[in-house]
Amino acid sequence: MRTIERVTAMEILDSRGRPTVLAEVALSGGAAATASVPSGASTGTAEALELRDGDPSRYRGLGCRRAVANVNSAIASALVGRAWVSQSAVDGAMLDLDGTSNKSKLGANAILAVSIAYARACAKAEGRALYEHFASMVGRSATTLPRLTINLFSGGKHAGGQVPIQDVLIVPRAPTVDEGLAQAYAVYQAASELVARKYQMRILRADEGGLAPPAKSIEAMFDDAAESIRLAGLTPGRDVALAIDVASSHFYHDQKYFVDPAGEASSAMIARVKSWVDNYPIVSIEDGLSEEDWAHWPALKSAIEHKALVLGDDFLCTNPARIRRAIETKSANALLLKVNQIGTLTEAAESLRLARSAGWRVTISARSGETEDNWLADLAVGWGGDQIKIGSITQSERLSKYNRLLKIEAQTKLPVVDWP
Repeated sequence: MRTIERVTAMEILDSRGRPTVLAEVALSGGAAATASVPSGASTGTAEALELRDGDPSRYRGLGCRRAVANVNSAIASALVGRAWVSQSAVDGAMLDLDGTSNKSKLGANAILAVSIAYARACAKAEGRALYEHFASMVGRSATTLPRLTINLFSGGKHAGGQVPIQDVLIVPRAPTVDEGLAQAYAVYQAASELVARKYQMRILRADEGGLAPPAKSIEAMFDDAAESIRLAGLTPGRDVALAIDVASSHFYHDQKYFVDPAGEASSAMIARVKSWVDNYPIVSIEDGLSEEDWAHWPALKSAIEHKALVLGDDFLCTNPARIRRAIETKSANALLLKVNQIGTLTEAAESLRLARSAGWRVTISARSGETEDNWLADLAVGWGGDQIKIGSITQSERLSKYNRLLKIEAQTKLPVVDWP
């Protein structure tokens, strides 16, 4: 049992200059730790609620002083001075205190910051690495490192919307994180040079560091990605594959997908996605349909699962209820796990368990608004993520996590997951 002696929080800024929450938890015996939480731009409607201040005169309403106050008052009062037997007990107490289905009273940003800070403090008290502590939470040992999926080109809400889809990612097939990052660097630099030459533009980066060229179509962006791999001296598909974050919910309305101005029905969107998978070395399709187009997700899965993961992000929102429904309807075969979509480590662990019980692959993912905190890397290793999605290989809030993976690899010599 661990007695909590102090719980505090403060407002800090994320990678987009927007406020977020940093919490600190101190235990009896001297172990103390902080954790800061990310924030998404492309968010699902079923996500837990980030509590924002709503004051238009300060950060255009995006301030987090209310969430910070909830940590320093209500959450601290509920947790401090008590001995806690487990992570689930601490998380459960905060969930009971909030009492809402979407954490709208205290804020998922407030609750999650404390949840992760408590886990990190416990790891310190135990004298073991955070990834080892995370592994123990889900009854396993860390045996592999996640395969990298790295943003190359961005559109949609992560960039200027020059193409409707959100991200084209590269998936190095290298056997180590170290070699994979070297491959990613080579491709990224080749892509930067291609963009400058082909579009006569300076390098413009999206929220997660991906390049944002004014490609004339989605397929043109895929072609540029494949060409960048070749220019780096690598072979598309053999050395480096592609993963696509379609984020279809953001261009779906009136029961049509507006990939182009005319719009198209779900069946046509499925056919379009299938053509991408058939014609390009794509190994993962994220949110290929809208989050509420439940009737057609099984057909999408049937159409592409022989070549690519059918990955749910906004569709699933790391929400156990939605994951159960997707399993029952055979609508996906992979989960994009974002802890802040659900709001506590305990609930995210339940989502992980459900996905694994169905034989799904799991991608542990960052958000577009990140901080320099690197706990995500430890989570991906501890929870056995098949992939990790951090962003591009630029910007310190991304590099802090890649560098943490490099350190874990150097210390453990663990192999990268043999996928794809």
